[in-house]
Amino acid sequence: MIAVARPDRHSARLFVVAADGTMRDLPRNKLATLFDPGDLVVANDAATLPASLQGTHVPSGKAIEIRLAGWLSLPDPTRFVAIAFGLGDYRTRTEDRLPPPALSTGDRLWLGPLEAVVERLLDHPRLLELCFAGNRAAVLAGMAQHGRPIQYAHVPEPLALWDVWTKIAARPFAFEAPSAGFGLDWRTLQAWRRRAVGFAALTHAAGVSSTGDPALDSRLPFDEPYRISERTAAQVARAKLRGSRIIAIGTSVVRALEAAANPDGSVRAGNGIATGRIERGTPLRVVDAILTGVHQPGESHFELLRAFADDALLAKASAALTACRYRAHEFGDSVLLNC
Repeated sequence: MIAVARPDRHSARLFVVAADGTMRDLPRNKLATLFDPGDLVVANDAATLPASLQGTHVPSGKAIEIRLAGWLSLPDPTRFVAIAFGLGDYRTRTEDRLPPPALSTGDRLWLGPLEAVVERLLDHPRLLELCFAGNRAAVLAGMAQHGRPIQYAHVPEPLALWDVWTKIAARPFAFEAPSAGFGLDWRTLQAWRRRAVGFAALTHAAGVSSTGDPALDSRLPFDEPYRISERTAAQVARAKLRGSRIIAIGTSVVRALEAAANPDGSVRAGNGIATGRIERGTPLRVVDAILTGVHQPGESHFELLRAFADDALLAKASAALTACRYRAHEFGDSVLLNC
């Protein structure tokens, strides 16, 4: 599968895998026609933070990049789980990046206008808990001024923050874009409304997709908070009662809905934490289908798809995606996978 050279959503394609194993290659704008009246589509409305911060490790004077990767306290944007990189930027492949300077508890970092302190190291030399000096407003202003979206080398041009916000982006909550949502546009939402296909949103703190370190990557996804409104919970409950399908736009939506699932397939409203992996053998109590990107075996996103389909079907789909030159990564093409 090929990566994209730049965000190009107008030529995007859609690969549909039906429950009986049949497969179709469609333009992505056909997504508006694929669901039945009464079905409920659920998307992640999290906006993406400028979570990549370049700066200096004060004790050594060496360059460092901090990528924010998790909330330590959801209402508090001054404390995060973060991943550290050494000299360089997104133009170098993540797996080829230099390691950061040796970090210790109490080390100070200058990240543009922001000052931060390493509160503690976790059980990996690049994984840490970070605390920013200042109040909420000052930290958010510093991020907006100095931070950039987390970016990878497959897109050569620098991304602006609006490049990584979906059409429905609302509250800044995610560390990387909930990129399956790039498949949505206002015409699709309008078409669903005309056809009585329901639409709902939740907010999930979509995390980093790659750290460049196999040991850290094996832990992905990290624990991720989410919020489900009373309205969305009620929409899910009504859809389940009438026997309609729940279609998740992206792996982050699957994680949130299944973490909030009740035994009857309804979901609990409110705040929660999505923990652990969804993988082969994980029972899905809420979600019936997923719109996602093109993922590779071994990635945490691909592992989640094994809860929807057996390995033989996924292998067949992966071979077809490769043969048809579907584009991978966050600005690539889409796959609709039905249980």
